[in-house]
Amino acid sequence: MRIGILTSGGDCPGINATIRGVCKTAISHYGMEVFGIHSGFRGLLDDEIEPLTESSLTGLLNMGGTILGTSREKPFKKRVTDSEDKPARMLRNINKYGLDCIVCIGGNGTQKTAAKLAAAGVNVVTVPKTIDNDVWGTDISFGFDSAVSIATDAIDRLHSTASSHQRVMVIEVMGHKAGWIALYSGMAGGGDIILLPELPFDIHRIGDTIISRLKKGKPYSIVVVAEGIPTLNGKKAAQYIAEEIEYETGFETRETVLGYIQRGGSPTAFDRNLATRMGGHATELAAAGMFGRMVSLRGDEITSVPLEEVAGKLKVVTEDHDLIIQGKRMGVCFG
Repeated sequence: MRIGILTSGGDCPGINATIRGVCKTAISHYGMEVFGIHSGFRGLLDDEIEPLTESSLTGLLNMGGTILGTSREKPFKKRVTDSEDKPARMLRNINKYGLDCIVCIGGNGTQKTAAKLAAAGVNVVTVPKTIDNDVWGTDISFGFDSAVSIATDAIDRLHSTASSHQRVMVIEVMGHKAGWIALYSGMAGGGDIILLPELPFDIHRIGDTIISRLKKGKPYSIVVVAEGIPTLNGKKAAQYIAEEIEYETGFETRETVLGYIQRGGSPTAFDRNLATRMGGHATELAAAGMFGRMVSLRGDEITSVPLEEVAGKLKVVTEDHDLIIQGKRMGVCFG
């Protein structure tokens, strides 16, 4: 059997560990041939495809980024400037290399494109990849634990600064539509106020919370915000919340935007193992002819779900999440 593998969308800790899991299982256990497709779906369009061997996989387990490169190419999105049918061009290159299956590693956009590729008759298996943890159909995606660990470390460091200067510190973490990183890092880092895109907030209530903390002898506060919370006049989340808090309370407030640091560097041990398990299961699905499926973690079990059930859906935080319930019981303000 001959399989191709590509990575698409944003970079994320654990991609290389997943590539390693897929390819080592394919080569060592199943005796398959593996071809690396560079720059995501663009590589399928531009014939940027080369064989991968065991020696190609050395040192990948703890390496950040992706050795195959990535892009946000959407080949099924028709543009006026397109001179050729992109899906047809991809199919020609798949046939040219005799690829029996394409393994696609990526987030929501990748799952949607892969589902369309499967509908076009291509044998596809996918692995969910996102630091945002918003891919529907899996409890956790690799990359999430690494991002939460980085964000939590940053929050830990802000505690000492906030305490020393008796300030309010606002830290902005990633998450446009889903607030998983803000929730998990905010709770792990002892955030006093945590704001998520999914939950409405009242800036007056936030101000009251900070003033109430001061009256209780707590002269500083840590506010964790997801980048996707609603703001006015196009302001960044941390800037908007910091300005509003200063206006509401008169307290000196500073903001920190963590940014792309959350996506870079080595994956945590948890993500390395999750990526290895997911990559291996993707190869098992291909070997068994179980195409059109996405690898999934449910509880402690690695399984899979039909790709058409995943495409176009988003996994978001809900108000009944146990971390939110427990946080509220402990006095954490969620807006």
